Amino acid sequence: MTPEVHYAKLGEAHIAYQVFGSGDLDLVYVPEFWHSIEAQWEEPRFAAFLRRLGSFSRVICLDQRGSGLSDPLPLGERPSLDLGTDDVRAVMDAVGVSRAALLGVAGGSMISALLAATVPDRVQALVLLNGMGRVTATPDYPWGTTPAFEARVMADLSNGWGRGALADILAPSEADDPAFRSWLARYQRLGASPGEVIAQRRMIQDVDIRQVLPAIRAPTLVVHRRDNRLISVGHGRYVAEHIPNAEYVEVPGADHLPFLGDSEAILVPIQRFLTGAISPADERRALVTLLFTDIVGSTDHAARLGDRRWRTLLEEHNAIVRGELERYRGRELDRAGDGFVALFDGPGRAVRCALAIKHGVRRLGVSLRAGVHTGEVELLGAEIEGIAVHIGARVAALADPGEVLVTSTVRGLVAGSEIAFIDRGSRALRGVPGRWRLFAASALIPTDSS
Repeated sequence: MTPEVHYAKLGEAHIAYQVFGSGDLDLVYVPEFWHSIEAQWEEPRFAAFLRRLGSFSRVICLDQRGSGLSDPLPLGERPSLDLGTDDVRAVMDAVGVSRAALLGVAGGSMISALLAATVPDRVQALVLLNGMGRVTATPDYPWGTTPAFEARVMADLSNGWGRGALADILAPSEADDPAFRSWLARYQRLGASPGEVIAQRRMIQDVDIRQVLPAIRAPTLVVHRRDNRLISVGHGRYVAEHIPNAEYVEVPGADHLPFLGDSEAILVPIQRFLTGAISPADERRALVTLLFTDIVGSTDHAARLGDRRWRTLLEEHNAIVRGELERYRGRELDRAGDGFVALFDGPGRAVRCALAIKHGVRRLGVSLRAGVHTGEVELLGAEIEGIAVHIGARVAALADPGEVLVTSTVRGLVAGSEIAFIDRGSRALRGVPGRWRLFAASALIPTDSS
């Protein structure tokens, strides 16, 4: 019997999900960026794979916004990791689950890794199946795809999506079976439109979560198919090596879809890992995004305006900043004169907030500089400590008037969103080891307050 479809609300958006299984453990199955919780039950092997998970856990499946039965993304909004993590948390809240294990598959592994690093109190354990640190190759990440491979993928998505596109890569063992190709075509059509899946692929081509991996403290299992044609095994080995104390299991097979081939080779280690004694993670450390803002030339402004008028302007500035922090779910940590320090659980929201503040204070006749960095910190009640705090402050100090400057870590995590970046080169940060690649952020889609 197919599980009933429910909807979680996130603002005005509806996110479709299902709950099934009877185990004591809550397990959130985080799929690819495109998925259909409806079509997954129409393929007997996929259904058997899911029911096997449900034999030892209560499984929560979802369609992210822009896929399956969930609402499409608003016109002009692009898919992003921030949206994916928001959807998973909204579904957990709707089910009443405060803490769960996450099983992230391929693109879903990126969302799951980011959640485990940013909200450790909600992630009991982490399983990354055919996961990756990024998709495309770089000189220091040779396992990624080549430009020629990505050109082939984009052509197939454009010309063959909804007709079993990429079957030879996703499921080489079943690519010639007409019945399977018919189901795969339907799964694709119900999972996403051609335009949606192309936007998703473009987004994931630029996403980079490598800096997130060392911040994960949840017990982690990485499982990867040895001859996977879509996500090569080097990805899995890299991910396991860079997550502290991660366990790695490499299984035979070339099918990317985990329910094909010897699925038991995947399911057995997952069951063993999730039903064993899982040590609690250190929830005092988390990956956060920090925003630092500062009014340019504040001393000159104060001297020109006088104390009373300057105090009035500061109050108006503070109201604008706090309004945008509330809008983008930022938490004010500190105020130093005319500057703010704020914490966010999503890097995209932090950058959009900085851009909105920058535009909002223009009417006051002042210019703002801002810096944004994502890094690991130690949570000490309402306060935080760690090198990430110093990095964020140094980045803000290097920003030009009217500029929102971000580190390469932030850029890699918000790829695909409505934010554009201009490379500002490699810079030394005072008191911080090494050199840091910095980028100036701007909005592709104007903010409401611009």
